[in-house]
Amino acid sequence: MEFDANVEHLRLAFWQIILTAGPILGTALAVGLTIGILQAATSINEMTLSFVPKLVLVLLALALFSPFIMGTMVDYFEYIFETIRGTY
Repeated sequence: MEFDANVEHLRLAFWQIILTAGPILGTALAVGLTIGILQAATSINEMTLSFVPKLVLVLLALALFSPFIMGTMVDYFEYIFETIRGTY
């Protein structure tokens, strides 16, 4: 396997990480930012107020995005296994 192919596989792996974790992390970021702004505006500093809604919405996002995440992972691993089979 040549150097360019290795770099391409690494680039695809990093892109797969972004596609897989991005929707969940984006949801957590948006919920955390919204709750943080609300807490700052109302001066309510309760820790469970930020944790519980974030947990619920991240689990909901995980349930909603799981078909997309699984589809991208299946496509990626099919490509990787085809590359391994064709190379060796």
